[in-house]
Amino acid sequence: MSSPAQTMLLTGNHAVAWAARLARPKVVPVYPITPQTPVLEKLTEFQAAGEFDAEVLTPESEHSVMSACIPASLTGVRVFTATASQGLLLMHELLHYASGARAPIVMANINRTVASPWAFWPDQTDSLAQRDTGWIQYYVESPQEALDTVLQAFRVAEASLLPVLVNLDAFYVSHSLEPVAVPAQATVDAYLPDYAPPHRLDPAQPESWGNVITQDMFFRHRQAIEEAMQGVPELAAQADRAWAEASGRSHGVLERYRCDDARLVLVTMGSMAGSARDAVDALREAGLAVGLLKLRLFRPLPVQALRAALAGVPEVLVLDRNHSPGAGGVLHQELRAALYGMDGAPRVHGYLAGVGGVNVAPEQIVGFARQALAEAPQPQSCWVR
Repeated sequence: MSSPAQTMLLTGNHAVAWAARLARPKVVPVYPITPQTPVLEKLTEFQAAGEFDAEVLTPESEHSVMSACIPASLTGVRVFTATASQGLLLMHELLHYASGARAPIVMANINRTVASPWAFWPDQTDSLAQRDTGWIQYYVESPQEALDTVLQAFRVAEASLLPVLVNLDAFYVSHSLEPVAVPAQATVDAYLPDYAPPHRLDPAQPESWGNVITQDMFFRHRQAIEEAMQGVPELAAQADRAWAEASGRSHGVLERYRCDDARLVLVTMGSMAGSARDAVDALREAGLAVGLLKLRLFRPLPVQALRAALAGVPEVLVLDRNHSPGAGGVLHQELRAALYGMDGAPRVHGYLAGVGGVNVAPEQIVGFARQALAEAPQPQSCWVR
């Protein structure tokens, strides 16, 4: 354990801002959008008070934000930004460019419904729609986990030279107020050494960036990105272990809760994990052997960890707070693919619960679990309320 932490009452958004401050980024381009705006407001408060030594840029759009993030990162400095929903969608073109440029940007995304129709509620479709852009993706359950994960994200991004997206559900996490242990600056400085990449935009050391390349070079470039992605689960586990040593807190790549002897395991991401945990306790009290697997690292999907965590489990129920038209729940389909060909693989049920921010109470999840235990799984995701 390092210097003592200070406990503060923080929302998820303000916990993210504190993490960004502690990470000491040098460039922070950001554009306000509901429900992410308090992140920007808090960072500018820190800067006005002389507590945040970063160049805060406010371009005219989220597309311009990412256009500023990429070259800043390529100069060899730490870069942070934050967005939500439509803002993330507007960045889509440049998300591919950032990962292809191997720019280890860290971005917080406040998961919000995407238009149309117009709405502002928690829904993870915005970030899951970016799953093929080459960004590492984390999903967090609480303000404390948001702070810890942003700090871990910088360590993983800079080790893999890949950008990271840290996702927290709108309002359920972004605006919920909870006690958060904010680490001392010395603790974070020891955990996050200065970022000094061997290759960067530097007039004193000229290099060529962004040239048109041959088919073979592009092929090898994509192979290199995939190789880096394959190493991320171990890098994430190492970053989490190091943070546990520094802070006393560990979140893991995934979390198993009361899964030993479970006949059915619930699988979900983000804030719904808290409700699912309460539902598991209620089901256990009622004599039903049910557990929870909370997935924190979604991309790259930690396939081996998932297979090990679900080995010997007869049935799995995936609860998705997202919707991919024509495919159903994204996590449902990804988990089915991850378990395909596994000896003794569990039967996988997929329920679309909480889409559009619909509240999913523990009592409802108890009902979903009983329903799944009473019926055969379907290939498609099922709508439930």
